[in-house]
Amino acid sequence: MSDATPVSPTARKFGYPQTLIAETKDWLVLLRPQQVTLGSLVLLCREPVTAFSDVSPRALEGLHPVLKNTERLLQDLVCYQKINYLMLMMVDPDVHFHVFPRYEGKREYRGRALTDAGWPGPPRLDSGVSLPVDAQEMLAADLRARWGGA
Repeated sequence: MSDATPVSPTARKFGYPQTLIAETKDWLVLLRPQQVTLGSLVLLCREPVTAFSDVSPRALEGLHPVLKNTERLLQDLVCYQKINYLMLMMVDPDVHFHVFPRYEGKREYRGRALTDAGWPGPPRLDSGVSLPVDAQEMLAADLRARWGGA
């Protein structure tokens, strides 16, 4: 990380630093190791908080450009029809969102097809695909290159 903020266990669980797409002073954008849909991400607050209401006003303000860039990035990657942000925090207590671009049919990435098994209903979290490490690294690198400024 670019400052003295310690790396949370949640960031490590989601593959940091290998899955890092982007970081700001207050947020990490990580490729979700389990791809429920192509482009599934995790937005993780860098503050040591376990309740959304405890996120600082500065971090909340900083979330807006991260969301804008995330949506642009995923629209470019998968041409999603809807996007879901799920704040589950049942197992991993640090404030974070799971981001799922939603689409009908399948999307392909480097010869691998991923479908949205829950379309048009709620995302099917049990249908996640674990990409091989090389494919995960390529996807993370591609997304980093496309990120732009936030």
